[in-house]
Amino acid sequence: MSFRWVAVRGGALLAVMTLVTALQGCAPLIVGGAMVGGTMMALDRRTSGTQVEDEAIELKAAQRLRQGLSDKAHFNVTSYNRQVLLTGEAGSETERERAGEIATRVENVANVINEMAVLPVSSLSERSNDTLITTRVKSALIDAKDVQTNAFKIVTERGNVYMMGRVTQQEAERATQVVRGVAGVRKVIRVLEIISNDELKALESKNAKPAPPSGAGTPGQ
Repeated sequence: MSFRWVAVRGGALLAVMTLVTALQGCAPLIVGGAMVGGTMMALDRRTSGTQVEDEAIELKAAQRLRQGLSDKAHFNVTSYNRQVLLTGEAGSETERERAGEIATRVENVANVINEMAVLPVSSLSERSNDTLITTRVKSALIDAKDVQTNAFKIVTERGNVYMMGRVTQQEAERATQVVRGVAGVRKVIRVLEIISNDELKALESKNAKPAPPSGAGTPGQ
């Protein structure tokens, strides 16, 4: 597994993110089906324990940010494999930095990628547009057929699409190609953990469930 890190102010370490300028294009909105519930959890490339941990991180971070930031701030917290992505708007650079510090202190957080911008709070129409773009992106990944959709977590902020997940380099490149062709996408920002093909095979083998014995039925009450 490979992760690249760069030093930033204060000696902190951040995962390197790849920014790809989006190609504007006309892509139809085709809504496809997606697996949900226990099936999605089983197919997720994180352990079930890590998935629960990520949900707890998001809840704790959001609560602390609500308490620690002013009403001039709007934020979204996304955690994947204990890597926390902050998006939204802050009233000042000081507040933006404070948001990062608050998130960093949350239990079990491995790293914080602070993508909050010092801008006025986004409008309801802007957020609705981001939601539409996220839907388009997920649909495009499903329709691509050769992309393991559940391996990616998609976040959209001000038309910028953030891709999180544990994927191979080939998967990252293919998904980027698909996403940047979606209408409305300004940039594709990859916050991905790159794994090897051998690691992927090991994950798939671990997640595979053996078929039930022939003739096996449901136990009686």
